[in-house]
Amino acid sequence: MLSSVWSYSIREYLSFSSSVDFLCRCCFSNLEDDPTEDDCYSLIMKGGEFKISEPGKSLLSKRARKEQLPGKLDDGSSSNTDMEAIWREFPEDLYEAVIARLPISTFFRFRSVCQKWNSLLISSSFFLQCAQLPQTQPWFYTNIGAMYDPGSRKWHHPTLPAIPTKSIILPVAAAGGLVCLLDIDRRSLYVCNPLASSFKELPGRPARVWSRVAVGMTLNQKSANGGYQIMWVGSDGEYEVYDSTKNTWTCPGSMPSCIKLPLSLNFRSQAVCVDGSMYFLRSDPDGIVSYDMETGVWKQFTVPAPVHLSDQSLAECGGRIMLVGLLTKNAATCVCIWELQKMTLLWKEVDRMPNIWCLEFYGKHIRMSCLGNRGLLMLSLRSKVTSQLVTYDISKKEWVKVPGCVIPQGGKRRWIAAGVAFHPCLPAVA
Repeated sequence: MLSSVWSYSIREYLSFSSSVDFLCRCCFSNLEDDPTEDDCYSLIMKGGEFKISEPGKSLLSKRARKEQLPGKLDDGSSSNTDMEAIWREFPEDLYEAVIARLPISTFFRFRSVCQKWNSLLISSSFFLQCAQLPQTQPWFYTNIGAMYDPGSRKWHHPTLPAIPTKSIILPVAAAGGLVCLLDIDRRSLYVCNPLASSFKELPGRPARVWSRVAVGMTLNQKSANGGYQIMWVGSDGEYEVYDSTKNTWTCPGSMPSCIKLPLSLNFRSQAVCVDGSMYFLRSDPDGIVSYDMETGVWKQFTVPAPVHLSDQSLAECGGRIMLVGLLTKNAATCVCIWELQKMTLLWKEVDRMPNIWCLEFYGKHIRMSCLGNRGLLMLSLRSKVTSQLVTYDISKKEWVKVPGCVIPQGGKRRWIAAGVAFHPCLPAVA
């Protein structure tokens, strides 16, 4: 009897436009926005199993009689009894597939429901379910430890207790749902998943390399075990690569003589990784240096910088190398976006900030930082009298102003000076 009921329930369940929408409507709707719905979790979960209580029952009772489950029990038991049995036997793989498709912001409350739900988020099977999904819109992790979700336009404030509280820590790179942090005071590098409790301090480096160092991060393409690689480059040509599968730093070789030293790297510009190569922005001469993470080959490209340019930073979108910077002429300042033309090795302007926004900066000395450079950019613009955060979607050519970040303790608004873009992935392990 139960098998026939279950078979019918699966067919009915899949008839909805999306299984995710179904569960969200019944159990998770607007949990991030409406605190009055916090008790929904206690209604649907008990002892690690789904339980449809009175709210769920009222939803089911609205269905037409012809849509009710067939084969009603002869003893007169209600359809609610059938549903309790069905949810109890819900297949684990389908259960994880549905959970993996919930909005990322839902998991902040999801983790506190019960131990079983919390452990599910770090299971290998759940990781495989997440890996099969297309990447979501990137989030931004900032120097004050706050995360910004551009989809909901909300700030989140995770807790990473292992990070020293009295150090100056800057996010410098990201890959695969993980963020690399640079501790300037202790001259250390950390890797963490801001959405989970995964945290790791990397093996120490010689103190001399931290005076001026650029850092890049990418997923490990050479190892069957996956993992990630982190690379630092110094202005004098020193560099090392960290492999998470070996937990060691190595120096693959020395820079060839064709690379002009010192590198004069733009250390405020984040590296970008395209097709397995890491790209760093340099000056004197203006251009880019690249390192192939698989072959260990260095290349140098001379690319003249646009005139009147300042605070420039590399970006990437769909394999294209982009440049974002401030153009200042006389008293006018504007944010511009360029794309690298591979045939001519020249920058071609493709967009600029709306004029009405640029007027706010007229006559002011503006500085800019690029907080995240993968498809969706976050730009931090500031002067002595004004400050502003904006996002720019490269593919859509869309500019959006970002709401200010207010720290929960004390309600003070903090200025964001540094950050990185990362694709949120709950099971990612440092």
